[in-house]
Amino acid sequence: MAITRRNILFNPVDRDKFGRGVNLLKQDFSAGVTTQTLGFAGTPIPVSAYDQFVIWHYVAMNTLTPDSPTNVTGRNSAHRGPIFLPWHRFMLLLFEQHLRRVLNDPEFGLPYWDWATDGDLPPTQQTHSALWTQDGIGGNGAPVTTGPFAFNPDPHAHSFRVFFFENLTTGQLTYTAQGRGLVRQLGDGVSNLPPTLAVSDTLATEHDYDAGSWDAQSLAFRNRVEGWRTGTPESPPGLHNRIHVWVGGDMAPGTSPNDPVFYLNHCNEDRIWEGWMAQHGRTYVPTESAADAPEGHRLKDTIISLVTTATTTPQDMLDVTNLYTYDVLPTA
Repeated sequence: MAITRRNILFNPVDRDKFGRGVNLLKQDFSAGVTTQTLGFAGTPIPVSAYDQFVIWHYVAMNTLTPDSPTNVTGRNSAHRGPIFLPWHRFMLLLFEQHLRRVLNDPEFGLPYWDWATDGDLPPTQQTHSALWTQDGIGGNGAPVTTGPFAFNPDPHAHSFRVFFFENLTTGQLTYTAQGRGLVRQLGDGVSNLPPTLAVSDTLATEHDYDAGSWDAQSLAFRNRVEGWRTGTPESPPGLHNRIHVWVGGDMAPGTSPNDPVFYLNHCNEDRIWEGWMAQHGRTYVPTESAADAPEGHRLKDTIISLVTTATTTPQDMLDVTNLYTYDVLPTA
């Protein structure tokens, strides 16, 4: 039976389970995974179930597809191309399964953050949304000291700690044995979240899933929802990208899953995609036969993941209604 994913703003039970599940995954080293088993040289460092996803996302962002340009518009194995939405859907599904495992709750659905609800507020009120409170997921800070992901400097105390992060100067994956606190800079990078109109306009005007040049210049839905291309009423960055910039801190680099809000954001992006498919059909381009189809982003190309035995493709991710549904889908 399909589970239901709900809005975290209105579902305190799901919110509390999400916070508890994330902290349990941070403490879960039961799989015996190390940096060496993930392909990194040097002394093996234990990697928690949670941090495996952080590293996976970092690796994906730093793996260009074979025919990708090297400039800012170029595709990597999870972004700036058609595979953006199915790649993250696959990631969310695996993460959701881990949450169910540690929570011992087979009916738990990963919640989403409908940031457009907050985006409809005046910019000065958006940082004071219920999401950023002690009873939500904590607030601003360097480090964050409120909510379920608060930092405690006492190394013997329970604390949410960031161990693997991208050095923004060198671009390299960095590890600190003691960990550090989560960093957020709400509203510093851009002043406002995307409003409801930005979502509804995207659903109303973008009839094609993607189009050549299949990158950050594409004139179609995927590029609009990813946020490289914007429209009414936004200026760049848009939608998905704007959330990362608005939250800032650990949401900025390739290790952005360090902030658990990453999953709430991408779950909402997935919900927008599901709303688009309800309106336009479960279609995906490019196919294998498209003349300019980029390798790694075609319909039947394997999604690159840390699950080395997985053969999941974008085609497999087009209809997952047997696994989950959303309580409400956005509309045009």
